[in-house]
Amino acid sequence: MEFEVSYQLDDEQQFWDELDDIVSAQCPTHGLLDDALRSYLSFTTKYKEEYLQNDYDIARCCFKLLESGLFSFHKNYVRRQIVFSLLEEDSVDTLHLIVALLLFDGRENEATFELMNEEGIFPRLIELIHKGMDDDAGLHRMLLELLYEMSRIQRLRIQDLILIEDDFFQYLFGIIEGVSDDVNDPYHYPTIRVLLILNEQYMVSAHDPGPDRSPATNLTNKVIKTLSTHGSAFKTFGENIILLLNRESETSLQLLILKLLYLLFTTPSTYEYFYTNDLRVLVDVIIRNLLDLPLSASPLRHTYLRVLYPLLAHTQLKNPPHYKKDELLRLLNMMTATGGAMEVHFGAVDETTKRLVGRFVRVPWLQEETEEATSGEGAVARKLLGVEMPGGMTSNLSVVEVTTQKERPGVLTGNRQREEQENGSPRAGPQTNEEISASGGESLSVSTVPALQERSPFEVEGEG
Repeated sequence: MEFEVSYQLDDEQQFWDELDDIVSAQCPTHGLLDDALRSYLSFTTKYKEEYLQNDYDIARCCFKLLESGLFSFHKNYVRRQIVFSLLEEDSVDTLHLIVALLLFDGRENEATFELMNEEGIFPRLIELIHKGMDDDAGLHRMLLELLYEMSRIQRLRIQDLILIEDDFFQYLFGIIEGVSDDVNDPYHYPTIRVLLILNEQYMVSAHDPGPDRSPATNLTNKVIKTLSTHGSAFKTFGENIILLLNRESETSLQLLILKLLYLLFTTPSTYEYFYTNDLRVLVDVIIRNLLDLPLSASPLRHTYLRVLYPLLAHTQLKNPPHYKKDELLRLLNMMTATGGAMEVHFGAVDETTKRLVGRFVRVPWLQEETEEATSGEGAVARKLLGVEMPGGMTSNLSVVEVTTQKERPGVLTGNRQREEQENGSPRAGPQTNEEISASGGESLSVSTVPALQERSPFEVEGEG
């Protein structure tokens, strides 16, 4: 940066006082605005090491500008100048402030992320992330967060996705693998979210391109490609997305995980990417979530069912001993039951649920080894799953249906008990496993999710 500011500071309070003066400047022209922005970046960069030593200080510094008249009266111009600065700046300390400004502003106003996409910021973020985290770990983590936030609210350009090299994904998976034993490591969550959102972007480009685009049939999903060719070296990622699904309450992030799991379980080269023990954990998580989702969460429930089918049909779980067979059959029966406690629990059976449950008759190990198993798929469906086998069952699972499931960022997935409390409606019948059992039905016992094979960075000390 060529613009220099000379200050002599005696203490931290003077730093914040001087910063207030800079962002309070009256700037009626673009030239004066540019001078004020240069002053802001020069001043904060110069004293970053001394007075901006943690995330709180960085955030406080950014909001001094974002909440000032300098910004509020000239938002569009200032945003554009900050975006251009990200394209041109090389100083690590200055980049840290620029990235933080865009991240905090974008979370409050998505127009910032849209502007970044329009101005070609995505390749720049990929470049900066790939450079590594040696110079400033805080900057690297914030770059990951900015890439995720920018990508989750809009479609990325196909030409930008094409530019990402294979070694970028190996680098991200390597970050997760390299710090797998560090509970407090800050890189797992941001890195995993970037991989999840880029997987969704590949899926959207290939299967749901929008009215003004054609499907990018020749675009390789490099997240899946990396796990197909190097999955044995990146097992920690698999362990952690299952643990994350177990604990995540944000619907959009659950959907991101489920979309990746769907592709892994429907791609032959990744059928056995996960450890068998982790697959069993995943079955426990899916059973529990299907039981606990509120009635209003039908799209999410459908997505869980779409993932559960290939999980049971294609992975190691198809081999004996068959994990949770009885519980799975009872669950599927419950989801399509009509009348009584089961319908109270899951609500009226919609056609999509009936169709998705019907697909499970194609999982051989879910069929009883009795005469029903040879009496035709329709009879097996009626016997084991309690449903009529809908027409069109020979069709493949639709990746488009999985791809197009979306939810606004920040929306949390409710649970049955909370939904009932908020609606103020009393329960009309048995809802819990114990109550279902007492009413004459079989209880569906979901075991406590077992510990994963390696310690995870998402683990909270003292938690079981």
